[in-house]
Amino acid sequence: PNPFNPSTKIKYVIPEKSFVSLKLYDILGNCAAQLVDTEQDAGIHELTLNAADYSSGVYFYTITAGKFTASKKLVIIK
Repeated sequence: PNPFNPSTKIKYVIPEKSFVSLKLYDILGNCAAQLVDTEQDAGIHELTLNAADYSSGVYFYTITAGKFTASKKLVIIK
């Protein structure tokens, strides 16, 4: 769910085996966390983001897998 407190799940699909990078950024564009940084097999993947140590506010996560890149907004409310 969005907004969330204190954790949420991020699901993504990788069409073919590739290197995956998933980073969390604050509203100022600072990298708050590197959530994924590894090669992954094709298929559906899911990770749980525990935001207990983050301040309330708007964050963005960016996923890069091969030539694909996407960004989504997350809102943390405490």
